[in-house]
Amino acid sequence: MPRIVPIKDLKNTAAISELCHRVSEPVFVTKNGYEDMVMMSMEAYERLLKKFELYSSLLLSEKEFNAGNYKEANASLSDIRSKYGL
Repeated sequence: MPRIVPIKDLKNTAAISELCHRVSEPVFVTKNGYEDMVMMSMEAYERLLKKFELYSSLLLSEKEFNAGNYKEANASLSDIRSKYGL
């Protein structure tokens, strides 16, 4: 469940920091009842970046596969064995 705090609560920085670390997800900040900012712990941010990198890699792989840019596993292993004399 998303956490939502009013901007005036940002005055208590220690409590906001503790909240960001405790919930391990973005904390939404509102100003005058409207969405204004999103805050998160560094750990949550790094997890988000890792997910983004993974999804980007998967999307690239899917595009290459759909374009026919792939080899069967046995053919790839044969190429590697030949190249390195294994």
